[in-house]
Amino acid sequence: MTAHRASRTLSLSGIALLLLSLSSPPGLAQAVVYDPSNYAQNALQAVRALEQINNQITALQNQARMLLNQTRNLTSLPHSSLQTIQQSLARTQLLLNQTQRLAFDVDQIDRTFQRLYPNAYSAPTSSQQFAGAAKERWQTSRAAFQDSLRVQAGIVQSLSATRSETGALVSASQAAVGALQAAQAGNQLTALQVKQLADLTAVIAAQARADSLASARSAANEEQARAQLHRFLNNGQGYQAQPVQLFHE
Repeated sequence: MTAHRASRTLSLSGIALLLLSLSSPPGLAQAVVYDPSNYAQNALQAVRALEQINNQITALQNQARMLLNQTRNLTSLPHSSLQTIQQSLARTQLLLNQTQRLAFDVDQIDRTFQRLYPNAYSAPTSSQQFAGAAKERWQTSRAAFQDSLRVQAGIVQSLSATRSETGALVSASQAAVGALQAAQAGNQLTALQVKQLADLTAVIAAQARADSLASARSAANEEQARAQLHRFLNNGQGYQAQPVQLFHE
């Protein structure tokens, strides 16, 4: 025990003794025996008890702060972009599903190519059939370019909503009160990036479809021209030159 603490303890003991002597009846005051070591021990125990109480109060305060932080970390983000992202993806998917004449369907593509874009014209084909197939290929290519432009226009129109949602999510992330809100804001920003990648994929797919059909049309037209030329040159005796007299004597 330090000198300061011992003097404080003795002072407390003296004060306690004085109060006890003043409050006791006259007869009992003469019977009180002052034991400095006993009073010092009692005062020391009281001080230790007070320190324990202070430590318990500090521990309870720390637990309250911990529970408050846990509550903040479990608080959900009040803003959600899920519905906006889903609606935008649904609109893009709808535009892809509304492609004209030739859809994004493997079986339909195979059937259409077998009919309109053959490798060779082995079976007899009339001139009317040649002309009809060429016109249908042109219509299919034209429709594909229109579909590509419609997909691009739909995605451009959604850029305003994408920009608005990005700003809202960044603001929510910066104002997050806990780990859960920050994580949810990050997840929604990631979902927004995935949506943008999906839009880019749709544009590439639509444009590639139009380019592929244009190339297929060109190849089919070349094959059709070859078949028609072959038929012209091998029809019966074929073409034979005949002398022509332009002037009469």
